[in-house]
Amino acid sequence: MNTFLSSFTLWRQQLTSSVFYRCLLVVIASVFSTSLWAQSPAVTSQEISHETSPDLLKQTRQILQLAEYIGVDYSEAVTEGSISNPDEFAEMQQFASIIIEKTNLLANDVPNSLTADALQLQQAIVDKSSLDVIQGLSQKIRNQLLSQSPALVLPTQLLAKENVRQLFIENCSTCHGDLGQGNGPLAKSLSPEPTNFTDQERALNRSLLGLYDAISDGLDGSAMRAFSELNDQQRWSLAFYVGSLAFEPTAITTKHIENDANIELQQWVNSNPTQLIQQNVEIDKAQLTLLRSQPELLFQHADSPISVARTNLQAAVKAYQANELAQAQTLAVSAYLDGFELIENNLDAHDSSLRKSIESQLLNFRNILKTAGQDNQVNQQLTSILAQLDQADTLLTGQSLSNNAMFSAALIILLREGLEALLVIIALMTVLIKTERQDAIKFVHFGWISALAAGVLTWWAADNLISISGASRELMEGGAALLAALVLFYVGYWMHSKTQGSKWQSYIKNNVDRHLNTGTLWGLTGLAFISVYREVFETILFYQSLLTQAIGSASSNEQVSYLVYGLLAGMAILAVIAWLMMRYSVKLPLARFFAVSSYFMLILAFILAGKGISALQEAAVISLTPFPIDVSISWLGIASTWQGLGTQMVIVVLFSLLAIRNRTQSLTTH
Repeated sequence: MNTFLSSFTLWRQQLTSSVFYRCLLVVIASVFSTSLWAQSPAVTSQEISHETSPDLLKQTRQILQLAEYIGVDYSEAVTEGSISNPDEFAEMQQFASIIIEKTNLLANDVPNSLTADALQLQQAIVDKSSLDVIQGLSQKIRNQLLSQSPALVLPTQLLAKENVRQLFIENCSTCHGDLGQGNGPLAKSLSPEPTNFTDQERALNRSLLGLYDAISDGLDGSAMRAFSELNDQQRWSLAFYVGSLAFEPTAITTKHIENDANIELQQWVNSNPTQLIQQNVEIDKAQLTLLRSQPELLFQHADSPISVARTNLQAAVKAYQANELAQAQTLAVSAYLDGFELIENNLDAHDSSLRKSIESQLLNFRNILKTAGQDNQVNQQLTSILAQLDQADTLLTGQSLSNNAMFSAALIILLREGLEALLVIIALMTVLIKTERQDAIKFVHFGWISALAAGVLTWWAADNLISISGASRELMEGGAALLAALVLFYVGYWMHSKTQGSKWQSYIKNNVDRHLNTGTLWGLTGLAFISVYREVFETILFYQSLLTQAIGSASSNEQVSYLVYGLLAGMAILAVIAWLMMRYSVKLPLARFFAVSSYFMLILAFILAGKGISALQEAAVISLTPFPIDVSISWLGIASTWQGLGTQMVIVVLFSLLAIRNRTQSLTTH
């Protein structure tokens, strides 16, 4: 006897049906057409001009890099007004000429005084001026460019120091040596010789941004190549590591970190140590040495999700004010996904209304940043969001969750994130049991078990090897949700078409000799996989954030215990739901079973489609247009946006039309 699974082998043939084919096209097209229909105001000429901004930014960063290089290495070329190293001196002249060429190319985009400063720097090198003069001019050029540059998108954390050291040895030691002293095996054959990163006098005039750009883009006129094969987190980690080699750790405690909160990471990266001391009266050389030698301390301070949100929001506004609208959007998205979203569950347990308010404001803030010239509105919105983030920070750090609240938070996370996936898995298994194909259940089990393993592996890799941004995480989740919704919609329609016993018996008779092929079975595995995998990674992040708060509380052992109790209770509830569904659904008469299951599949498709659209909106892949009234029902995937509601309505209307069509055909037949 054949079964439900063999229907998948007929999928391609059934898709030739013009009605169903068009319906699937409408479902897919609705996701994108709704987004296009709801786009914000037309693109302004100012926004169009920024299509060339990546090239402008690249040229600007190269000027910054070359100007800093001259300021750092000039002492190797000229000593007391005389050329001490002809090769280095020739390189200084070459770099000064390149700076002039690039400033001339960017004449319409940079201050006129910048070209004059570049010419002055070139002449000062020809005159073999003092190091102070050269550094003053090179820094003047850098300051002008930095004041107009958009904020950087910085990593939320660095790789472990041992991993970075190994990365340095594998990629840099042949020239710079294992210890970064410029004495690698190839050093003597290069002209000029590689930099000695342990030379503190030169390191005091070298910024982390300059190091990062050298690693990312190489250095023209030298043996330094671009390490484009490394990802962004690896390159930033190498920059911080190389920048630490000239500074010895001190015995100072790390308590001063709390007093240095006004040292923004952007400022720390853009400025060299000498400038930092000049710019910030609250940091002395001892503190600077500690933070340069142990850069992980900076990221421990910045690792708080609220701190990440706050920093990225401020950087977004700075980018907006520099008319870098795309960069402002990216930073605003990161503020939510890499920051606030990670503490939503914790905050919900304290004050759900505050959580909803902050979430709504963060999502709407991105819409404001799309259009230039709204500085007052942007600043007002920023002030409002920062005030609420401060309120949330006080709430979360001022008091720990009660044991009951910790238990509830841990329980709700698993139920909220795991229930949908469980329902899909159970639905597939009950259909297989009902159609007497228990032998295929192993493919479903393989799908969800491998998804759990892949999710844990993804989390481990993101925590130790690579950087997975919040936007990438939401993109992955949103895409998987929409794909699962599309498949469930098809399965629900197919099951609805078999709700009459005669149709089911006819289907079996006509297909009794067909056999399931490998592709069909692995397709079943794939549906089970994506249904579970889309939730695993984010669920682990939520529990990680909750665990951090539990460990940091006064009664950490007790709090961790209640977290575990909540997790176990959630698992028990899910197990009971699974048992009840498996026990009672298979007892239904065949026609009733298919009728109930078809509507169940429709509901799951409805929920997943809504959540998929929301995830893509959070990642800024699909635009977000608020619905006039708040109709949000989170557990049904309903969000108050035109795009989400439009997509879910398309699913309901299409299913209804198909159901009416089937019923009409059935009445005609009889």
